[in-house]
Amino acid sequence: MAKKSSIEKNNRRKKMAANAAPKRARLKAIIADKDKPMEERFAATLKLAEMPRNSSAVRVQNRCEVTGRPHSVYRLNKLSRIALRELGSKGLVPGLVKSSW
Repeated sequence: MAKKSSIEKNNRRKKMAANAAPKRARLKAIIADKDKPMEERFAATLKLAEMPRNSSAVRVQNRCEVTGRPHSVYRLNKLSRIALRELGSKGLVPGLVKSSW
């Protein structure tokens, strides 16, 4: 099981990224628009840099829904390899056939 503080920190990052996504998209559109004046694009760059770093979507880590493990998490199931194996052995994952010989 992962530390509760790391899981909560990641949840805060998810919320911040979701709240700031429209503003970040607006600023990035201004920066990418070559028809706008250079001063306006530079001001948008500075505003984007002033935003909290944790409001960026790339700061959110994929974590296992069961254990909170940060590494080796399958995106489709949102489970780590260890949790997927345990739940698959119990027959709780639909469509997963775990064989052992």
